[in-house]
Amino acid sequence: MRPRIILLLVIAAFASVSFCFTGHPEAAWPLAQLDDYLLNILLMAGINVILAVSLNMVNGYTGQFSLGHAGFMAVGAYGSAAITQIQGKVLLETFGFLGAAAPVFLFSLAVLAGGILAALAGLAVGLPSLRLKGDYLAIVTLGFGEIIRVMLQNTESLGGARGLTGIPPRTTLGWTWAIAALSVYCVGSLVRSTYGRGFLAVRDDEIAAEAMGIHTTAYKVTAFVVGSFFAGLAGALYAHMICYISPEGFSFMKSVDVVVMVILGGMGSTAGVTLAAIGLTFLNEVLRQMQEYRMVAFSLLLIVLMITRPQGLIGDLARFLPGRRRLKP
Repeated sequence: MRPRIILLLVIAAFASVSFCFTGHPEAAWPLAQLDDYLLNILLMAGINVILAVSLNMVNGYTGQFSLGHAGFMAVGAYGSAAITQIQGKVLLETFGFLGAAAPVFLFSLAVLAGGILAALAGLAVGLPSLRLKGDYLAIVTLGFGEIIRVMLQNTESLGGARGLTGIPPRTTLGWTWAIAALSVYCVGSLVRSTYGRGFLAVRDDEIAAEAMGIHTTAYKVTAFVVGSFFAGLAGALYAHMICYISPEGFSFMKSVDVVVMVILGGMGSTAGVTLAAIGLTFLNEVLRQMQEYRMVAFSLLLIVLMITRPQGLIGDLARFLPGRRRLKP
């Protein structure tokens, strides 16, 4: 219980910092003067941690294969931006009695709404499709991501193909890393709970799990909804970090980036996926000067990894922790 208490205290500290400071994200980190470039990298690392951990819930712990995670991220990004940018003035007047805390309260409401909308989208795509397996499920989720992108391109009220501008810069280091820590905590606790053992049973042998009375479709849909919820939170943070979003920012390649993080860290390892998300974020910046060779480097890295360490670079990290045993896929 002690690690969980420490983690909850860390989340509370980050959240407190975010509630005490508003405006530019740099103002929410008074203990260090960070330039905008490093600040954006740290923010993006936290967002990638949320995305990777949430996808690991589906791909790693439940044994499914989703290629549409960027679609859920897009739902959360546009849903939250619609609240703060499109309806922001009206809502700020409504919550005017909160004074200076009104913008922070509105942002927290927008982030939560983005997660809920993404979870509903995950439920909508999960109920009819999660009876499928393997490649068939991957194709369905890929199609869902493309449907979301095309719908956003043709919705003029959300900016259409030109994107949505004027989103207030509310994402801070406190918000980002508090939600990242919360996602790691929730996914880890859920998987190691009595209910969470059902996810592992579905992953290991779905037929045997059904024979034991486990409603496998319900478990898969639950994992999909939880993963979609956290992807929506990541999308909301992303939208309020860059202050501009367009449908092209949530393309198939964004989903591939998240899948790479999960595979590199080790499917079924929350700690490994978290470190891989942070590492790939910084590696991406190192390779930015070689933009035309970046995808070649990533592809070669994956090929070598699948041959030499199919369990991921740090997929068995948990076995080195005292009292911990990795939940092997």
